[in-house]
Parts: sequence; structure tokens; C-alpha cells
Amino acid sequence: MNPETRERIRDNAKYLRQVRPIDPEEIYEYVEGEPHPAVVRQVLREEAPDLGLIEQEDGTFAPVAEGPLSITFDGVEALPDAHARRLEDLLVEEFGAGWPEGESGDRLRERIRAVKERYLNQQSVDYDDLTALAYAVYHLPDYYAATQYVLADLAADGLLPTHLRVLDVGAGVGGPALGLIDLLPDDALVEYEAVEPGAGADVLAELLDETGSNVHATIHREEIEDFEPDSGDGGEYDLVLFANVLSELDDPEAVLRESLDWLAEDGSVVALAPADRNTATGLREVERAVADRGPATVYSPTVRLWPGESPDSESWSFDVKPDLDVPGFQRRLDEAAAESDHEGDRGEASGGEFVNVDVQYAYSVLRTDGRTGIAARGDRSRVAKMADAEEFVTDRVDLMAVKLSHDLADGGNPLFLIGDGSQQADFFAVLTEEDVLNADLRRADYGELLSFENALVLWNDDEGAYNVVVDDEAVVDRVPP
Repeated sequence: MNPETRERIRDNAKYLRQVRPIDPEEIYEYVEGEPHPAVVRQVLREEAPDLGLIEQEDGTFAPVAEGPLSITFDGVEALPDAHARRLEDLLVEEFGAGWPEGESGDRLRERIRAVKERYLNQQSVDYDDLTALAYAVYHLPDYYAATQYVLADLAADGLLPTHLRVLDVGAGVGGPALGLIDLLPDDALVEYEAVEPGAGADVLAELLDETGSNVHATIHREEIEDFEPDSGDGGEYDLVLFANVLSELDDPEAVLRESLDWLAEDGSVVALAPADRNTATGLREVERAVADRGPATVYSPTVRLWPGESPDSESWSFDVKPDLDVPGFQRRLDEAAAESDHEGDRGEASGGEFVNVDVQYAYSVLRTDGRTGIAARGDRSRVAKMADAEEFVTDRVDLMAVKLSHDLADGGNPLFLIGDGSQQADFFAVLTEEDVLNADLRRADYGELLSFENALVLWNDDEGAYNVVVDDEAVVDRVPP
């Protein structure tokens, strides 16, 4: 198509978008040369992000609504069947209908084991075609779910616009991308860009082909260190997503810091990491580097309640959500392991080894406008600061802290990591005697702000941490954000 025809279609769309829905069956008559309506429709689809248009069910185009998007989210029970079927199609295309069995099943299982081992030893992983498919089998469901939980909270806070511009760094095989896209309503307009240099981009491209017409996707097959936004001057994205990739970068702090320059004025950087100790605490280290030494602010969950303070605790902090239903492709790969290993029963070698439905993740939301998910701040006239713990150890004090874990106790008294953003060692709230006045400690969600009254602070020399003892003399209340 010649540029003049495209520009005439654009001009007509710009005019009509202010008047009524744009119908390709109508607009072609207004364009010199009367291009076929199918040509007009294709141009409108390609130009929709720039024109701010969404394609409606009846085939017409209308302006995307302004303001924050509105979603309905009740948690994630399973990876949707459509995505599961598409992944299985890719496995069948690569290995045949019997992909979980024989040599192909053995290769996939061994590759999953190898990738898990390398991650455990904090070693990098090179993604060839086999690794990409193995990674998708094992991680597509849990990464899909984790992304939805974090972004649903952002949407509930009004921080994701209906016309959403996204950069997905290290997009992998597409779990985070699909989680994001499925979370959005039909009237959202999404400009999605992925940076993925590895073979995972091939799987990602196949899965993105199944998305709707209002998702405009681009995959940049290059290293993030070489990436530059198209505008060249930043201010591009409402959301920059680092899902399970920071630990694989040579200099995660530098990349994360640079990504802050790519944000729109009201944008957010969201970083997720697996819940294991190395990657979760590594995420906090990078978070502190860019937030406490500038230029970012932690929006959630580890909000700094005391201005100018920075934590120096280990803070192995992660959220936990309900397990997913086991997807069929994981079950079949797992069940086929027994026959492949010539075992009489499934045994230890395949007793769920290739099933991964836990939804446990660390995350950090960073912004550059100073906004945080918790507005309250510490006040020495009312509460003690954790940074001053040596002064009040063995005393009963009032504190304000964010709940940063689920129950960590393996039996015995419930135990929860808490923090106020100033702590120089880990603080654990220990619920020794629950009653109606302190039950909020157990009931509060991850990331909620709590006030502690008359809690006993002790030093635990074995753990190198402080215990905040919540007994029948202490009161714990949720604090509105």
C-alpha cells in the first residue's frame, strides 16, 4: 500500500473517531481510490495504538476509554485451557503425539532437572529450543498466576491505564505476558513489547498469536543491555515488567535503574522473583540500590515507613497464594517418568518432580513519583523505630510494621516476618497467645500495615534477629493504607 492511501485512512479515522464508531465498510468510500474494506480494516488495526482505537465485536473501531482500567479478579485456579492446549500443540509439533514418553519425554525431564539445578546453584541458563519448551512445561502456569496477582493489586489501586504500554524484559516463554493480557478487560488497548533474545521468544510468539486484536505485540530479540525505546528519549511505558529475570543479568542494578528512565510519569516498574532464598533476597538488594540511593520509591510491599531510612536486614520475603490445578501436560510428563525409568511404580524419581503448581513469589513495585501503597509514616512520638531496637530490647513498645510473610512456623507459635523499612536485622512477630485484640496479626494479608501496641521486643541470638512477642498483653490492628 502506498503511504498516501494509509495517511488518508488515518485522516478519516481521526475525524470520525470524534463522531461515531469507525466502520471499514463505510470509511473506504471516503478514501481516494476506494481501497477494499479489508485493506482499511488492516490499516486501522496497525494504526490503532497511535490513533487510540480498539476494535469492537461488530468489527467497528472506537476510541479507547481514558483513565484507569477496571478489572474483576478472584484469584487464579488454573492455567486456562486455551493456553495449555496451545503449549501441547507446540510439544506435539516438535516431538509428536507421544511427546511425554520415550526419548522426547526423557530429554524434557532431564532438561527440567538441569535448569532447576543451575538455578539452585545461581548459574546462568542458555535457552535453546529444548530448554524453552521444558521451561514452558514447568513454569508457564506459576509465572502466569504470580503476574496476575501482582498486577491485579496495581489495577485495583488505579495504576494501570486502559491504554496500557508495557515493556516485558526477559519475557521468556510468555507466562507473564499471558497473565497480563488475560487480566485485562476487552475494552483495554495494549501495546506490548517484549525483550527476549533466547529461544523462548519462539514459544512466546506462538502463544501471543492467540491473543485478541486489541493486543499489539512486538518482540525485540536482543539483550536488554542493547535495547533502546523507539522514541529514544524515555517516557514510553506505563509498566516495565522484570519477571524472574533480574537474577540472570550481569548487572541487574544498572538495568533496573535505566528502566526507570523509560517510565511514563505515572508508570511502575514491577520486578518478580522466585521465592527461593537467593533470588528473593537478591531482589531486595537490587531494590535497595535503586530505591534507597535513588531515584525510585518502593510502592510495595516493603514500604519505607520512616523517610530517609533504609533496611539492612536479610528480608527473605515472599507471598504465597493457593496452589493451581495440575495442568494436563505436567501430569502426563510426570506420569510417563515411571515407565521411562523402568520402575514398577512412580517412586521417588517421579513423585511430582515435574509438577509445579506452587504460587510463591517475591516482588517489588517501584515508582519515580514518590507515591507508595501505604501512606502512613512513622512518628517517634507514637511508635518506636526498628532501627533503634537496641535501645528498647526487652521492653514493651508500640510499633508500626508491614506484614512481610505468611506463617513461617513449622508447628508451634505462628511466626511472621515484619518490617518498617528501617530495620537493621530481621524482625519476626511471634503470636504466643491469640485473642480478639491481636488476631489481626494472623488474619492480615501479605503487605498489609499493622500497628503493634505493648509488644515485647527480645533479641534471638540463635537467629540473629529480633522477636516481637505478641501475647495477651499486646494489641495488633490493621491500619488502612
